[in-house]
Amino acid sequence: MAKAKSNAATAPNNALRPKRILGLFTRAAGFDMTFFVLLMLILVIGLVSLFSASYAYAYYQNGGDSYYYIEKQLIYAVLGVIAMLLISLVDYHVLHKAALPVMGVSWVLLIIVFFMPAVQNMHRWIPLPGFNMQPSEIAKFAIILLFAHLISLFQDEMKRFTKGYVPFMLVLLGTCALVFLEPHLSGTILIMMIGLVMMFVGGTKARWLLLTVGIGALGVFLMVFVMGYEQDRIAVWLDPLAVYTSDTLYEGGLTGRDIAWQTVQSLYAIGSGGFMGEGLGNSRQKHLFLPEPQNDFIFAIVCEELGFIGAVVIIVLFALLVWRGFIIGMKASDKFGSMLAIGLTSQIGLQVIFNLAVVTNSMPNTGISLPFFSYGGSSLVMLLAQMGVVLSVSRQAKLRTDRE
Repeated sequence: MAKAKSNAATAPNNALRPKRILGLFTRAAGFDMTFFVLLMLILVIGLVSLFSASYAYAYYQNGGDSYYYIEKQLIYAVLGVIAMLLISLVDYHVLHKAALPVMGVSWVLLIIVFFMPAVQNMHRWIPLPGFNMQPSEIAKFAIILLFAHLISLFQDEMKRFTKGYVPFMLVLLGTCALVFLEPHLSGTILIMMIGLVMMFVGGTKARWLLLTVGIGALGVFLMVFVMGYEQDRIAVWLDPLAVYTSDTLYEGGLTGRDIAWQTVQSLYAIGSGGFMGEGLGNSRQKHLFLPEPQNDFIFAIVCEELGFIGAVVIIVLFALLVWRGFIIGMKASDKFGSMLAIGLTSQIGLQVIFNLAVVTNSMPNTGISLPFFSYGGSSLVMLLAQMGVVLSVSRQAKLRTDRE
């Protein structure tokens, strides 16, 4: 009799367990549903866009397997979402102790990558079973984590040159130097910008940051116009059609048509989309005209198929995601959480801006992916895991709001 009573008592508790688990991902538990919904919308649109942009290229390049890229990306997306939800349950304060080790690991990986086989004369990837890891992706997170950690420690001394500028710049310049040598110019610029944004929000004096930007701009000017670095990309940026139709031979024996091809085909795709687009799946440029349309130039295919309206909707969704991330940061329970949320969402915003600028030829082609859209397993999982940290911050921010 007693045993039967015990079983009857435990049955309702077991039945409630799924509800208890789901309850962890509600507004009442501090889970920021607005941020999550925006992120899922962007991810789903990104996956649909990736399939549409890649199936023709995948068919020709992978023995008739049109699903080659989307199948892999879907697996990474599921793994990334699971990682995001699990990380959102972890108290982000545990990352305090991880800041220095993660930075150290990122530096080790950035050195190891130079001993890996070069891909198109670049050392950016470490081959692992099933995927290629890009150390620069880990370096972005490492910079955000370490800067959030240091700013929370020195928050009352951030206006001092010795505490609020020197240690940050030493770490930032060292990391950027390693990424630049890969060479990975877009990654270098992005990491530098993320660091400067975090320093500015953290309280570093603007004049020191402006001086840094000025020195960096001078360095780029000397490299490009005195040392002749990346002259072909600069020429394409200034006048892609002129380079495309010229007979000039560039470094490596490439013709103007070779080096301007991707940019010109991207502009054709964007122009073809017009206001309403050709319709989902109806892009012409993805049929081996635009090289590797599933990667950095996927937004050009999006513009061709969805038009100006579709492009604006996607940009607005990204803007809302960054805005919500900043709101979470401003409502965080402490400086560490605030800087984590602002840094991680700033990375998304900056990367989107740079990608759109490259695709529209508003800046030279530096090879930068569009978050949640471009093909890349390690990058997608890393981005979603980072968004889990933002959601973890939102839990603490919500608890604080409730107490107040």
